[in-house]
Amino acid sequence: MGWMRDESGLDKTAANHVALTPLSHLRRAAGLFADRDALVQGDRRYTYRQYHDRVSRLASALSSAGIGSGDVVATIIPNVIAQAEAHFGVPACGAVLNTINTRLDVSTIAYILDHGEAKLIMVDTQFLEVAEAAIAAMEGPAPRIIEVEDSASGYPASGRHTEYEAFIAAASPDFDWILPTDEWESISLNYTSGTTGRPKGVVCHHRGAYLMTIGTAVEWQLGEEIRYIAIVPLFHCNGWNHTWMLPIFGGTWVACRDISAKAIFDAIADEGVNRFGGAPIVLNLLVNARDEDRRAFDHTVRVLTAGAPPAPAILEGMSKMGFVVMQAYGLTETYGHVTECMWKPEWDDLPMDEKAAIMARQGIGFPILEDVKVVDSANNQITMDGVAQGEIVMRGNTVMKGYLKNPEATAEAFAGGYFHSGDIAVQHPDGYVQIADRAKDIIISGGENISSVEVEGVLMAHPAVSLCAVVAKPDDKWGEVPCAFVELKDGTSADEAELIAFVRERLAGFKTPKKVVFQELPKTSTGKIQKFELRGLAKAL
Repeated sequence: MGWMRDESGLDKTAANHVALTPLSHLRRAAGLFADRDALVQGDRRYTYRQYHDRVSRLASALSSAGIGSGDVVATIIPNVIAQAEAHFGVPACGAVLNTINTRLDVSTIAYILDHGEAKLIMVDTQFLEVAEAAIAAMEGPAPRIIEVEDSASGYPASGRHTEYEAFIAAASPDFDWILPTDEWESISLNYTSGTTGRPKGVVCHHRGAYLMTIGTAVEWQLGEEIRYIAIVPLFHCNGWNHTWMLPIFGGTWVACRDISAKAIFDAIADEGVNRFGGAPIVLNLLVNARDEDRRAFDHTVRVLTAGAPPAPAILEGMSKMGFVVMQAYGLTETYGHVTECMWKPEWDDLPMDEKAAIMARQGIGFPILEDVKVVDSANNQITMDGVAQGEIVMRGNTVMKGYLKNPEATAEAFAGGYFHSGDIAVQHPDGYVQIADRAKDIIISGGENISSVEVEGVLMAHPAVSLCAVVAKPDDKWGEVPCAFVELKDGTSADEAELIAFVRERLAGFKTPKKVVFQELPKTSTGKIQKFELRGLAKAL
């Protein structure tokens, strides 16, 4: 059998094997890009040398506070500098980072703190009262609070807790980072949205986070000077891992505490921002921005969008403004986006509406993902004809370790050796995946399946529609019928009959909404429309 039968002397050693971790990127950048802007928040600017110094101090301070390997440190912080620093500083002391959605209610936050067993929590002053109430409602030991003030944004320190800057100022910049000895060690704990029942705790490891940074760098065509505005909340899949990725290129991370069209256009014009990620609602915000909020720019701005299938009309609008948009897809359980709609040259000369339709596909897997496919109820590959529907499943190193303290849900999610997404999709002959709907959002009318995404895409093409969502409305005859909830653009008008007729001209009659409701749509902090709330409203109509 040759020499492979005897591998004596060919062992893993400190010289030839190092556990993969995104922490390595910042350690490297501190020397390579020492004087380059790393973090920007208004008038505050830190170089990579300072970034590393502050992260080391945070790790040191946490360690001195009794935080050790495997302990959980939570945060309730918007996209400001302290949240970026926590992404490196918390794991650098061996702990696990648990970023909590800033819009959650007291009960849910209390559950997360109890379930994750957080020993310390960093809290922005804006959310301090909610955090304090949640801690008071906990059943287990209360975590220590470190307050993150932001006077420049109108949130000065309360004086009730140790403030973040004082916490790290008293610590050592020479702290020896505690890097993982095994890349399977946990780096983060993220909770799903929990629209039904309690949220599940998704546990991710250093290896997956590292590979996500490399995969995104490859697929997003990074290379030139990267200036990135942090729009995706860092409590959502750790900001799609972009904060961990930026030090690879010495990229500049620009804070975005409050998302608005003006804030984004200003960052592009004033800070030279040329990259950002965002849900389709962010693209909608830019396409429909007021003239006074727009700023001219002459450089290419590349955008990753994910979270929901964007309407072709929005993709077309972004393209006309000069943004290069790439549709991606992923879940909390996959560290964020793990597929992309890789563009093919043969599509360049297609009409804009056809291009936009292709751009809306979720595409193919990143090279860091071992496999992604669409399967039927028996876990068999569906026919790749762009028509047959099934569930998106995937496997690879960027799939979570599992759900914390929930082996039953983990086993169900991993049935058959693949992670089951719960998303319904078609697969085109070239292998590109395109979401048809979430399984729970499919409308079954008279035995026919109706994709809410398809109906929404048509409605979004109406010139007066700014945003819409289609859900099932109970019906005595058909079981369910489509019901549309619509936000109109400022200064425009449309009535129910007009929108129903607009859809009927473009889709089969049974897919046409039978009711249109005009109201502001309920949204999560990441811009996802909360359809479970709309389904409740539709039932009452």
